[in-house]
Amino acid sequence: MSNMMRDSQTMAQTKDENLGYMSDMALELAQMAEDSGLATLAYLFRMAALEASTASSGLAEPDDPPRRMTSH
Repeated sequence: MSNMMRDSQTMAQTKDENLGYMSDMALELAQMAEDSGLATLAYLFRMAALEASTASSGLAEPDDPPRRMTSH
């Protein structure tokens, strides 16, 4: 049983590292796009970086219940 817990912890850590890498890469691409005068593309890369960093921080707090958006 402890092997399964260790494996899931390792997988979560790997996912967190991958999301951090994706966030960093998206920010670098955003800067390159902005330097090239492509403001819309830079904005999209910044939103991707934000999404990756938000997903990354969400993995660190698994005890929080999922939040759902409602129409009201």
